[in-house]
Amino acid sequence: MTHTLILHIVNEDPIVGEVDDLPGTTDTLIQVNNPRRRDGKDIHYLDSSVVSILMPVSRTTFIEIVPSEIEEEIISFVKD
Repeated sequence: MTHTLILHIVNEDPIVGEVDDLPGTTDTLIQVNNPRRRDGKDIHYLDSSVVSILMPVSRTTFIEIVPSEIEEEIISFVKD
C-alpha cells in the first residue's frame, strides 16, 4: 500500500510524493516516487523526467502523512 507524504526539507519548499513503506527509525534515506511541489508543479532543481528520488532523512525537519480516501471509508448501519 502506498502512502502520500509531505516532506518538509531544511531551507527548501515541501515535497509531496508517494512511498511504498513509511520510514523506520533506523532509515537514513526515503525513496519518494512522483516528487512534486504541493501545487503539483515540477521541482525546479530536479530534471523533468525524474520519477523517483532518494532523500536523506537528515535533511527533513518533519514528515506529514496525508490520509488516503481508502482509509476514510465510513461504514454505518441503518435500522428500518
